[in-house]
Amino acid sequence: MKLKNLSQSIKKIKGKTVFLRVDFNVPMKGFKIKEDFKLRQSLETINFLLDNNCKIVLASHLGQPNHGYEKKYSLMPIAKELSKMLATKINFLDYSNYSDFKKIKKTIKSNDGLFLLDNLRFWSGEEKNTKSFGISLASLVDIYVNDAFAVSHRANASVLAIRSAGLPAYAGLLLEKELESLNKVLKPQKPFVVIMGGAKISTKVPIIEKLYDQASYILLGGALVNNFYLAKGFNVGRSLIDKDGLKTIKKFLSSRKIILPIDVVVENIKSGKKKIFIKKIKEIDDNDCIFDIGPETILLFSKYIKKAQTIVWNGPLGMFENDKFKKGTVVVAREIAARAGGRAFGMAGGGETVEALNLSSMKNYMDWVSTGGGAMLSFLSGDKMPGLD
Repeated sequence: MKLKNLSQSIKKIKGKTVFLRVDFNVPMKGFKIKEDFKLRQSLETINFLLDNNCKIVLASHLGQPNHGYEKKYSLMPIAKELSKMLATKINFLDYSNYSDFKKIKKTIKSNDGLFLLDNLRFWSGEEKNTKSFGISLASLVDIYVNDAFAVSHRANASVLAIRSAGLPAYAGLLLEKELESLNKVLKPQKPFVVIMGGAKISTKVPIIEKLYDQASYILLGGALVNNFYLAKGFNVGRSLIDKDGLKTIKKFLSSRKIILPIDVVVENIKSGKKKIFIKKIKEIDDNDCIFDIGPETILLFSKYIKKAQTIVWNGPLGMFENDKFKKGTVVVAREIAARAGGRAFGMAGGGETVEALNLSSMKNYMDWVSTGGGAMLSFLSGDKMPGLD
């Protein structure tokens, strides 16, 4: 896939007003940013445009607001943090005062520098990909730049309908790097090991299906594995299951490529007391809840990782946000990072995966950490990517 990129189009971009679609959908705790990885990844493109005297209109979504404006989903905290990172003023166009595009356009025209629109999802036309909303966004600028790989698999107005206005459109510097790294995985050196965790089996099975032929092995962890145990006739106690995914996994139950945990860390709830045990799968009882992979599984997964030439990881292998159940995810993260950066090409992606890498203190050893989990898997599985068309 060949894209028009910024670095080859400097003369056409210099001094223009640019709509820069970024992904600032970062994890929040109240009004504080928990993890700023996506913000830092956007800085190169922002600085490149500023160095070329561009006026920039930044746009992103945050979370999933239900009906229009909700204060907890405002990008105000993002504006403050980004302003510190760039050491420059950001004109924040809060939705309470700037929901009308005529007013937004007038403000942008009469001021210089950096602007940040409030949460795109406050406008109903964003997720509906309405042409009128896309044209309204396009009316603010001269140039469109997509640097938000993480939403490029979604047909949203800010990645698709906006281009119906005919603006010159370019790939941002981060988007370029994302695709360069992902293309290395499309023709992987073998053994190619996929490591997948998380909760919902219904969202992961289509990806397993698409990557199945290419992959040498697929190591599974997290709550999505509970469905496999259930389908094999094992008791999973009180563990989280995704009933929608049960039917779709039957064809994988006897596969030698699919590697499941052989032991797990459980919390047993009996007589109002909670106790933690390491158990083999056949030992799980009605009062157990599976929260992590066990030590034997860590050793098993490590054997596959140490032989891999290409590694893709998406999703934690347990409830890593709880210190009692983070060991499996953190140790496997370290194994992946230790193998990457020379001996193998190692890529990881997804918000929780990034947080897990931070816990392992090994993120910098990865060959590439993608800003998009779902988008990364969609691209690798050959799905349509509206933001890249």
